[in-house]
Amino acid sequence: MLGRLNHVALAVPDLAAAIAAYRDTLGANVTAPQALPEHGVTVVFVDVGNTKIELLEPLGEGSPIAAFLEKNPSGGMHHVCYEVDDILAARDHLKASGARVLGDGNPKTGAHGKPVLFLHPKDFFGTLVELEQA
Repeated sequence: MLGRLNHVALAVPDLAAAIAAYRDTLGANVTAPQALPEHGVTVVFVDVGNTKIELLEPLGEGSPIAAFLEKNPSGGMHHVCYEVDDILAARDHLKASGARVLGDGNPKTGAHGKPVLFLHPKDFFGTLVELEQA
């Protein structure tokens, strides 16, 4: 069911500083910031060749990233994203297997314009998992 690793997401308290660190210090290609109000974040992607690093900054007070940064003020790894061929079939299989899909269980549009779902971290050894339609 799982495809390739699409990205590793890092929550950051200051997106401009994180962009500068990856672009200027590490020499990486970084995309322009993209606001995703439905997810409560502003994101950029860092291309590292075989996958991407997603840098997340809270967008608004109700952002889940704001809550994450309250517990982790310096930032840190937030989630991993795997591609799946059929997100609805993956959701149905996971739910039938006892995994908890967050939210209402229906995919939302992610930063790449594709459907995404998130899985409860307690079901995956403390790691929040995002699935993205390939």
